[in-house]
Amino acid sequence: MVCRAVGVFLEGARDLRVVGKKVTFGVIIGVRAFFNPALADRDRRHMLALLDKLDMGAVITETADTPSGSIETLADAKLCADLFKRHRDEIDGVIVMLPNFGDEAAIAETLKRAALNVPVLVQASNDYPAEVDLDHRRDSFCGKFSVCCNLYQYEIPFTTTSLHTCDVSSDEFESDVERFAGVCRVVKGLRDARIGLLGTRPAAFQTVRFSEKLLQRAGINVVPTDLSQIMAAAYRVNPAEAAYKTRLDELRAYGSIERISEEVIAKSVKLSVAIDGIIEENELDAVAIQCWDSIEEIYGCAVCVVMSMLGERLIPAACEADIAGAVSMYALLLASGKAPGFLDWNNNYGLEKNICVNAHCSNYPKSFMGNELEIGSLDLLSRTIDRERCFGAVKGKVAPGEATYFRISTDETRGFIKGYVGECQFIDLPFDMEGGIAVVELPNMQKLLRALCRGGFEHHVAMVRSNCAHVINEAAVRYLGWRLYWHERPEPEDVYEF
Repeated sequence: MVCRAVGVFLEGARDLRVVGKKVTFGVIIGVRAFFNPALADRDRRHMLALLDKLDMGAVITETADTPSGSIETLADAKLCADLFKRHRDEIDGVIVMLPNFGDEAAIAETLKRAALNVPVLVQASNDYPAEVDLDHRRDSFCGKFSVCCNLYQYEIPFTTTSLHTCDVSSDEFESDVERFAGVCRVVKGLRDARIGLLGTRPAAFQTVRFSEKLLQRAGINVVPTDLSQIMAAAYRVNPAEAAYKTRLDELRAYGSIERISEEVIAKSVKLSVAIDGIIEENELDAVAIQCWDSIEEIYGCAVCVVMSMLGERLIPAACEADIAGAVSMYALLLASGKAPGFLDWNNNYGLEKNICVNAHCSNYPKSFMGNELEIGSLDLLSRTIDRERCFGAVKGKVAPGEATYFRISTDETRGFIKGYVGECQFIDLPFDMEGGIAVVELPNMQKLLRALCRGGFEHHVAMVRSNCAHVINEAAVRYLGWRLYWHERPEPEDVYEF
């Protein structure tokens, strides 16, 4: 058995339950004995070198146990499956390598006996016209069909490489492995996610209703905490505590603070420390907070900057108790390792058909904004509530760059989780409105907006500064069984819906 340590890929400092943990693959080398074993041995070395380069780990049979550590017979399959079962808690996904045609039955039997229920990537190596003699031919091109056919028969979901065949040492395969690692993180993270519901849905926001039972069926646990408990915990925070002093320094350094009383700033800091305690006590991966408008009326400050700072520490926080939105944010974090933002599809941009404005009050993390922040008061809400009681909004304009948008919704009427995903660009165009402003350009936008309206989707959307729609779609559709619309997907749909 070979087992190597794995590095942390995320952009942030929090020791997370899944995002910051080590990614480890079970590796199966499928062979047939009449092919040259030297090719399998070479591909094994290339694979382990690649995983070392990417700081990822491998659980693989030793060369002393089977030829080249490869799997061909039932005995080999049982040996490998037992190895995988012993390392069940470490293995996030399985990579099946075909250095030659491979024995499809042994590969399928290994996966069936191991019963890991993790994503599977199938790779097949290239043949070259000048190297098809008996010592060099592989026939992996053909063998991949047989392996995939068997996995289909065994009802084992699997992912294929972007090219039907590719060298283990190629750039294409390296990219495939990196994407596959993202798929594994999303699947593992969502199947055991703990999402905090801090407060309850504001009465006017029926759009953010959700089915806790549908989420639970997917492995997502919703952990509620009453808003009164949160405020009570905030009142108990002692300004002499180290946690308070540290958070106060962090808040002052986080952005430019408008002129406001020290009493209101202290309330914001206490609220932040209290919410940290709830997250730690309940081991929460993300939260959805009742941010409007009870906490301003009763406690005396907005929660936006608290949510922004949570996001910067890679704890996604969704507005208006939108649990499905928090799940969407967490999925983007798992896929990309970057702090996601939570936005409204908010305004058209004049007569532009493929440009819109996404906005919020806002709670965007600093790295998501990409520009300097101003921390002030909620402009709209302060028209009906005292401005000081609305302090805590994060204001600014989102810097240009690539992005992925994603949203799930629990469709209780039809009994499944649905969603949409796509990629877009933040662009630099003027839009003189208060709050957190993102000017967004995306292809065939009107088609997307029609799909959102007809599908009954909410006005909230999660976004992240990364192109990871492929990872989200693969994880959600193939392994979680959700129904997604991938807007302007770069390749055609599968012949069958798996």
